Amino acid sequence: MNPSDFPQRLVQALGPETVLTAPDDIAPWLSDWRGLYKGQAQAVVRPRRTEDVAQCLALCQQAGVPVVPRGGNTGMCGGATPDQQPANVVLALDRMNAVRSVDTIANTMVAEAGCILGNLRRTAEDAGRLLPLSLAAEDSCQIGGNVSTNAGGVNVVRYGMTRELVLGIEAVLPTGEIFNGLRTLRKDNTGYDLKQLLIGAEGTLGVITAVALRLFPRTGVRAVVLAAVQSPAQALQLFELVYEQCGPRLQAYEFFTGHCVDLVLAHAQGVQEPFAQRYPGYVLMELADTADEAALNALLETVIGTALERELCLDAAVSASLAQLQALWKLREEISEAQRADGPHLKHDISLPIESIPDFMQSAEQRLREAHADIRPFIFGHFGDGNLHYNLSRPAGAPREWAAQHGAAITDIVLDEVNRYGGSISAEHGIGQLKREHFLHSKDPLELRLMRDIKRLLDPAGILNPGKLL
Repeated sequence: MNPSDFPQRLVQALGPETVLTAPDDIAPWLSDWRGLYKGQAQAVVRPRRTEDVAQCLALCQQAGVPVVPRGGNTGMCGGATPDQQPANVVLALDRMNAVRSVDTIANTMVAEAGCILGNLRRTAEDAGRLLPLSLAAEDSCQIGGNVSTNAGGVNVVRYGMTRELVLGIEAVLPTGEIFNGLRTLRKDNTGYDLKQLLIGAEGTLGVITAVALRLFPRTGVRAVVLAAVQSPAQALQLFELVYEQCGPRLQAYEFFTGHCVDLVLAHAQGVQEPFAQRYPGYVLMELADTADEAALNALLETVIGTALERELCLDAAVSASLAQLQALWKLREEISEAQRADGPHLKHDISLPIESIPDFMQSAEQRLREAHADIRPFIFGHFGDGNLHYNLSRPAGAPREWAAQHGAAITDIVLDEVNRYGGSISAEHGIGQLKREHFLHSKDPLELRLMRDIKRLLDPAGILNPGKLL
């Protein structure tokens, strides 16, 4: 078969409404949202049914055509962006967006891969339940991509990563075979848990088409505290107290530095200085419960009172209304947008043993300042689960090209420190294209060998998401 005939074969099999082949129609699907990567493709396939995905993959397997699965294009590492092979086919799941079922007895939801996460959260809420996966991009990202990258978010400290919310998966293998693992059972001890291979595999082993998710009681009562701290070490001491006293009611524990507040106040609209003075660091914690609001607030006041008495924080502000709660969260949520306004940043999504975070932050900054004395760190993240967004910006007055010129050497320093403390170079964003080389050099050789063996078993022709992960 002439390779140039392949797009027409897709059109004949799936229909012109499903397959895009005109260059202008394909162009929007070739770049990541950060503008880091732009690839090539001969067609974009937008299926409506699992059977369409199976037919597409079977045809691509027969012809040796590479396939790049794509969700909401909110990833940070270029994992859903095609490489430079002109033969690529982008498989976009956005039209597979049906909620197949919501069960308030078994507390499960079955949804297709193209469903927007925020819509699923609202669907669960309408049914009196909670889907706890919550991300800044939740009104754009798709659940298939969330599962494929094992997304994290702000509620991991209470509910775990996406992996821990998935009961079952339906997926299509590179051969076109459909893996029917869409079970909602809580207990199923019948051999290898094959769905776990697909979660976090970034579309390199199969294309997830639907997922069965766990739901939880809706936590209608929420309270937020913004606490000022002297240091990361003090933030961790405060975390230990709050976790002991509040238990599972603690669903978010975020940390950000005073430099992040400076940035947000400079670039974000509708944000106010939280205290009468600036502090070195801040902790934003959220508690949620199904109990009455008075009981939750009383618990919170007791814990914060104890923290102030023990000098585990310098000051604290407790939300007294929904508007205040949202205002406190806005300080944290606007950091990424403020960074975008500030200019190019070197972003590092890392995780560490929680007790090692203060030492890591001290030693990493010392090494970075030895190399670039005026570098500007903007550090924030999900302290309660050990995840830091360790972001760095050019010195004041330096050209915008500074990050590109020095980025590789700076990243080497950061990730070398991460490895020294036994951490991970990717906490919740995945590997994609961005971290592939560091991943291959930092991962244990036996783990890499086993991963490659699994890849060869499930995708022997290597057609799925080439150039990513492995």
